[in-house]
Amino acid sequence: MPNYKRILLKLSGEALAGQGGFGIDRARISAIAAELAVTARGGVEFGVVVGGGNFFRGIKASQTGLHRVTVDSMGMLATVMNALALQDFLEANQVHARVLSAIPVEPLAETFTRRAALACLRAGEVAIFAAGTGSPFFSTDTAASLRAAEIEADVLAKATKVDGVYDKDPMQYPDARRYDKISYADVLTERLAVMDAAAVSLCRENRLPVVVFNLNTPGNIGRLAAGENIGTLIS
Repeated sequence: MPNYKRILLKLSGEALAGQGGFGIDRARISAIAAELAVTARGGVEFGVVVGGGNFFRGIKASQTGLHRVTVDSMGMLATVMNALALQDFLEANQVHARVLSAIPVEPLAETFTRRAALACLRAGEVAIFAAGTGSPFFSTDTAASLRAAEIEADVLAKATKVDGVYDKDPMQYPDARRYDKISYADVLTERLAVMDAAAVSLCRENRLPVVVFNLNTPGNIGRLAAGENIGTLIS
């Protein structure tokens, strides 16, 4: 039996872009969807929050003179595109998925309600949460923390390109030290860049454990669901 029965998986938009860095890489999203589908068919319930950075980087756009609210609104729309793509690839793997958007975008997707999300999960469908929190000034990490709390997930699994939380950027510093476990307080006080402060604080308030793991290692979604010790546990 899996260790976690209900998981909120946070995917960055960049994860769907593959090596190209922009748009959607068919091979990459297909591999993610296939791995997710295998674990879901094994009885694990998944909510997924997906970012939009493969289409639109809000921070960079805000430097062009666009108002921050406009920038964040455009970013929300980018997450809707990614959510619809992931839905298609999951259903190609014989797993039903439903996109629930924090902003009304009917008929493209349903509008998020907690009741609809729980009904989706109980029916064995993957619930894909789009448009962040629906409000500007909040990251998709914060949206992931919020949705995880709302659906009472057992864990928030943040997929990254490294194998956990480090004391400094391992891509730049070969001597960076990886944590097996770390507290919410230490993440905040040491200003580790794994998640923004609002997201970490929300997880702490709701006693929601976070596992930061490497999505690029095949099979890691299943290993995480089975309770294997991968990545870094924040609790």
